[in-house]
Amino acid sequence: MKKILLIGVLLLSLLAGCGSSSGEKQTLKIFSPSVYIDPSVITEFEQKFNAKVIFDEFESNEQMYTKLLSGETYDILVPSDYMIERLIEEGKLQEIDLDKIPNFSGVIEGITNLDYDPGNKYSVPYFWGTVGLLYNENNVDLADLKAEGWNILHDTKYKGKIFIYDSERDMFMVALKALGYSANTDDEAEIQAAYEWLVQINSTMDPVYVTDEVIDAMIAGNKDLAIIYSGDAVYIKLENEAMEYFTPSEGTNLWVDAMVIPADAANPDLAHEWINFMLDEDVAYRNTIEVGYTSILQSVYDEVSGPGGDFEGIEAYIPRLGYAADEIFHHNEELRKAIAELWVRVKAQ
Repeated sequence: MKKILLIGVLLLSLLAGCGSSSGEKQTLKIFSPSVYIDPSVITEFEQKFNAKVIFDEFESNEQMYTKLLSGETYDILVPSDYMIERLIEEGKLQEIDLDKIPNFSGVIEGITNLDYDPGNKYSVPYFWGTVGLLYNENNVDLADLKAEGWNILHDTKYKGKIFIYDSERDMFMVALKALGYSANTDDEAEIQAAYEWLVQINSTMDPVYVTDEVIDAMIAGNKDLAIIYSGDAVYIKLENEAMEYFTPSEGTNLWVDAMVIPADAANPDLAHEWINFMLDEDVAYRNTIEVGYTSILQSVYDEVSGPGGDFEGIEAYIPRLGYAADEIFHHNEELRKAIAELWVRVKAQ
C-alpha cells in the first residue's frame, strides 16, 4: 500500500517539475456527486495533460438530469446505473471506445457487463456498493438483525432509535425487499403493500428522516440503526468503532456509479483520457482512501481490504457480489413517479 502511494507521490512531483510542454490548455468539464474524489488527482491530471478541469458537483442523479435538461454541457458525468440506463434510452450518451481505456482490464469482473449497459458500451465503473443497515453493536442485537432483516425497522424494541434515509427509491427498495418483492416491480398491489409497510414505520417507530447528516449523527451515536450507503458506513466505522454494517438476507440494492461521456461532449478525446486516468492503480487507490467508497479496481480493492490495508476488517467496504436477491435499480419512469408521490404521503402520516 505504501509502495503504491510512494509511486504516486513521486510521479506527482515529476509532473509538477516538468508538466506538459507548451500549447493551449484544453478544458474538461466534469459533473460528479459531491465529495467523491481526492482533489490531488485533479491537479495531477491537469499537469499531465496540460488541461483545465472544471469540476462541478451534484447532490442527486435527478439534480444532475435537471441541469442537463437546462442546456448545460459536460464532457464527463458520473451518474448511477438506473440514470445511465435512462440516458442511454434517450440518446444522451456516446459510446466509449474501450480500446482507449487500457486500464479497464483491471476492473472487478462482477461489476462490468451489467444489464443496464451490456458490454460497457457507454459507461465505465467509478465506485460501487450496497445499501444496508448501520447499527450500534452495543445496543442492537445481531441475532435480531439476522432473524428480522429489514423488518427490524418494525421492531418496537428500537422505537425512537432509527434514522430513515430520505430517499423514496432507497426506502421503497427496503420495503419491497422486506416483503419479498423485486425492487424494480411495477405491480400496483406490491407497491401499495410497500407503501403500507413504510407507513407502519412512520406511525409506530418515531423515525428521524435524514440525508447526508446521518454520517455525523451516527458517528456521534445519536441513534442505534440507520439506512445507509456502504461507503458512508466505512467512514462512520473509522470514526466510531461501535458501528457495524449489515446487509439483510432478503436482498438489497447493488449500485454502481460510473463515468459516461455525453453525446454533446465538447472534448471526448480528453474525456477518454480522464476515464483511463481514473482507472490508474495509484489514482484509484488515492480516491478510495480519500472517499471511503469501494474501489472498482481488483488490485486496489485487494490491497486496502486485505491484511494491513486501511479498510481491513470493515464489512461495509466488502459489498457482496453474486447474491441472487440483490438488484440493480432500473429506470422506470412510471415507478419513479408513483413512489415519489407515495413517499410524500408516507412522511405525512
